[in-house]
Amino acid sequence: MIVGDITTFAGHLHPLIVHLPIGFILLAGIINTLSHFDRYANLRPALPVILFVGFISAVLACIFGYLLSLSGSYNQSTLSHHRFSGIMLAAIAGLLCFISLERVKREILIPKKLFSVSLLALIVLMSYSGHQGASLTHGSDYLTMNILLKEVRKKPTSIQSAMIYEDVVAPILANKCAQCHQGSKQKGDLSVESLQTLHKGGKTGAAVVAGQLQRSELYKRITLDPAHRDFMPADGKPPLSSTEVAIIKWWIEQAGAVEGKTIAQLKNTTVIQPKIGAYLGFNKDNESKDTDTHFIQTVNPDIPLTVDSGLIGKLRASGLMVRMMLKRPVMLDITLPARSGLKMADFKRELLALSKNIIWLNLSANNFSDADLAILKSFSNLEKLRIDKNPVTDRISNDLITLKHLEAVNLNQTQITGDALTTLKKNPAIKRVYTWGTAVKQVE
Repeated sequence: MIVGDITTFAGHLHPLIVHLPIGFILLAGIINTLSHFDRYANLRPALPVILFVGFISAVLACIFGYLLSLSGSYNQSTLSHHRFSGIMLAAIAGLLCFISLERVKREILIPKKLFSVSLLALIVLMSYSGHQGASLTHGSDYLTMNILLKEVRKKPTSIQSAMIYEDVVAPILANKCAQCHQGSKQKGDLSVESLQTLHKGGKTGAAVVAGQLQRSELYKRITLDPAHRDFMPADGKPPLSSTEVAIIKWWIEQAGAVEGKTIAQLKNTTVIQPKIGAYLGFNKDNESKDTDTHFIQTVNPDIPLTVDSGLIGKLRASGLMVRMMLKRPVMLDITLPARSGLKMADFKRELLALSKNIIWLNLSANNFSDADLAILKSFSNLEKLRIDKNPVTDRISNDLITLKHLEAVNLNQTQITGDALTTLKKNPAIKRVYTWGTAVKQVE
């Protein structure tokens, strides 16, 4: 582990720790208010302890908040207000804790009303600081009248009446990208708030270029191997599903990245309509939601609609990470942590039983041989595979050429040669093969 990793991890503790001073300072305000009544006067001695804990937790929140600010692209003005108000909050909490001590009160006479007003002011400052923090994370309009007055867009009644950007693309981006690319938090100087900001792009160029996928940074980033440092969404956030990626691709390439147009107004929509219908939740009649008796499977008709949850539980109990990408059909993303120490025999039965539901599989760096991974030929619906940093050879390619849905394979730091690539070319579905650190000659 490197220092950068420790700093990032510590920064991620800020949202957890920041709730502690909020709770204790509010509790101090309540107890102080109650202590003005004779029947609750006995609560006042608890104030110094509560304020002390609030002060300590506020200091820790400031420290971890600073570390978090180093790992993200935040609006500097909002960040400065949040940082300053947070430091002032900790300082005032410490001062109030000090003057609430009995020995201090004997030396310095502080009127109760002045102390109460000061504590109330601290709570107001805390609210302001919290608002600035929410603006950093969720956008500057997170808690404004605009949210209250914002008109909720009604769901389209059919695929044909759906607007490609407003009803389909924008909600995908809002769900999967906006947390890091909207409002006051714009990593890479990119905002996904509107089509205009997507065209403007960020530090690496335009996020969307009509009709040109290779110049559209948005599409390039969401289709990278998940292990790539530029893959988006980053930081372990849920990636776009294959249906969402297909919709984004069609919108850029075929629909010219337009807004303000319905599906009915666009050309060449036959291929994409089933995927849009699946995303919006329409059945084949395009008029009602999916039901158990009327369900159209548009992503891949071979993926089972259901799965044995007991098998998933057993895999998780064994130490594997299982994420459900889609509930119907059940699409699974399974990762075995690197250097887990597990042998294939420890979970092979459960993995094979779920093979048709597994869409993404990561078995990186677990010392699996060709024989261990021979089971991969049973994963007929697999789309992305990571078996890098395992002692596999060219033999593994023979097990992969029959997987008609396989799009990306990571073979970095394995024992393959150019012969494996020659074999893999026989599978037209495979678009990307990663071979860094192998005997395969790298293209400069």
